[in-house]
Amino acid sequence: MTVDTEIRPATRPGLLHRVSGWAMRHAGLALLLWVLVLAAVIASATVVGANYKNDNSLPGTDSQRVTDIFTKHQPKGDTASIQLVFRADGGLDAEKTRIASMLAVVRGLPHVASVADPFAGPGAMSTDRRTAYATVGLDVTVADMPVDDVRTIIHRAQDFAHPGLQVEAGGDLARSAAESSGGASEGAGILAALVILVFLFGSLLAATLPLLTALFAVGSTVALLMLASHLFTVPEYTTPVMMLVGLGVGIDYALLIFSRYRHELLKGEADAKVIALDTAGRSVMFAGCTVVIALLGLLALGLGSLQGVALGVTLTVLMTMLAAVTLLPSLLTLFGKRIERSVRKHAAKQRRTPGDGWRKLAGVVQRGPWVPLVLGVLALVALSLPALGMRLGFADAGTDDPAKTSRKAYDLLADGFGPGFNGPLVVVSEGDRTQELSKALAADPGIAAVTPPQVTPDGKISTVLAFPKSAPQDAATSDLVQRLREDTLPRLQGTYLVGGATAAADDFAAAVSKRLPIFVLVVVGLSALLLMAVFRSVLIPLKAAVLNLLSIGASLGVITLVFQQGWFGAQPGPIEAFVPVMIFAIVFGLSMDYEVFLVSRIHEEWRRTGNAQVAVREGLATTGSVITAAAAIMIVVFGAFLLSPDRMLKQFGLGLATAVLLDALLIRCVIVPAVLRLLGNHAWWLPTSLDRILPKIKLEDHS
Repeated sequence: MTVDTEIRPATRPGLLHRVSGWAMRHAGLALLLWVLVLAAVIASATVVGANYKNDNSLPGTDSQRVTDIFTKHQPKGDTASIQLVFRADGGLDAEKTRIASMLAVVRGLPHVASVADPFAGPGAMSTDRRTAYATVGLDVTVADMPVDDVRTIIHRAQDFAHPGLQVEAGGDLARSAAESSGGASEGAGILAALVILVFLFGSLLAATLPLLTALFAVGSTVALLMLASHLFTVPEYTTPVMMLVGLGVGIDYALLIFSRYRHELLKGEADAKVIALDTAGRSVMFAGCTVVIALLGLLALGLGSLQGVALGVTLTVLMTMLAAVTLLPSLLTLFGKRIERSVRKHAAKQRRTPGDGWRKLAGVVQRGPWVPLVLGVLALVALSLPALGMRLGFADAGTDDPAKTSRKAYDLLADGFGPGFNGPLVVVSEGDRTQELSKALAADPGIAAVTPPQVTPDGKISTVLAFPKSAPQDAATSDLVQRLREDTLPRLQGTYLVGGATAAADDFAAAVSKRLPIFVLVVVGLSALLLMAVFRSVLIPLKAAVLNLLSIGASLGVITLVFQQGWFGAQPGPIEAFVPVMIFAIVFGLSMDYEVFLVSRIHEEWRRTGNAQVAVREGLATTGSVITAAAAIMIVVFGAFLLSPDRMLKQFGLGLATAVLLDALLIRCVIVPAVLRLLGNHAWWLPTSLDRILPKIKLEDHS
């Protein structure tokens, strides 16, 4: 095998070179343009506002058919409601006058269309007459109901509570109204990232540049996403997820380019900025493309609720890539002299040659590669095993903080009416065929109660509510849904559909599981092809795919242990149905980032020296501290989202932080050097037939 030891310069400047070169030549103008763009999109978004919509449709499923039937046969449409729940230790009859006064006050509040009287109708009061609920009907949809008006309803109702009478509010609106506006997690992550950067570079100015680049990219993307929500279906939870990824990736990309710039400065290179952008800049662009491919792979799932998130986070990554190769070069040009002085001053204080520690680590791994390889893989497999028992679902008030009013209302209803009262199954049938249906449902051992049938105004659809004996998020409730659909109802004459929140969660999980193999094949296949084209190797992409899948499995295993099994005091419950696929897409892309940053430097050294062992040692020596610093920043940014009150964001934060920790420290710094030591020069083997077909993509184009 012949080793090409010459790294040839490009025959003509590429697009990246031209764009970043323009930003360096016109640094002031480039910075001004970024400021103007940021100000313009923020001003436009402030004036226009956002129009986020949650698209939870699942075409072809029973739960979606139930929703479509109600939309077609209910003339009033889907207006919102709030549940007021009462608990009187001495019995509700003694509090009847006080409760009536409370309901009268609530009827006069904005957007309240009706208030049910729990004393007037059957089923609204528990058998011991200590717990009851009143449904507050609103005249607007959930999306149109102002949060302040929801809080007013809750607070005015709770004004009537006193010792012996507890008043709580339940329902989706009550849950969202009690949520904090956020910001603490993002602020904590940014502050921690700044501390790490200051320690790494020894200069506040140098540490600020990657942060500033990320903030410009994320800020402009948030505003663009608000504007895009008027054209596309963008879920309301897209913004926090986008900020989670954008801050981590934005700081990461800018840090990696700046670190290469710093490295070239210390080598005495006059064109340090040009070299950094021709090498690390290309790696950033390629790594960003792998993240985009992984995110767009979500489109292969065909789930509307994920497509908006995928497009939003993809836009974030594209903006961070643009900022890294335009805004950062302009900042380096404007503050170049001051940065150069601080870099040299910090380097002069160091007592040892940079990278010595990483060279020693690589040497230890290379002397006995099998031990770290086997132990590392076994650790990843062990952490992945809990993910095999992962149960998907949607969080409800039962997983809220016990101090929230929505959780208290949930617990009161469960205690007073049974654990399944908070998640009734909606069974619909055509026409009036409910007598046989009611008998069949009541005979099922998993059903506690069945309501009398309700017929739609046009008389075509009958609805029965079946209350399970188990809680909505229990596995027994999912088993009940499956039993009704596959065994109980098919025995009856006619067509019956089972819907409701629990059934919808099961349908979503089934849809994800069914389409997941296609998603994995698309993402892994395209990413492997890109790596094969860049590194001209078959084994490098194969190794990267296997190790990335192991790191993702380990992160999902940790999420399962914490949020499903309740480790470390977390509220146990199912994993949010779309969290695993989102984590897979994001983590696979981020893992490819570190793969590209490390292996591109190893490949660069191998092309220069032709010695595989030396290439691994030097590649790890030059990138080890940068990868660990970048990983530390991502970990603190992602981990800071554990401070969020939102359970979904906590799962995202823990999953991403765990994956990055394992990927950067265990995989990139231990397992990859061990694998490359065992493969030797064979790591860069590519059949001649593939070499002719694959396009040539160079990441080290500067001689």
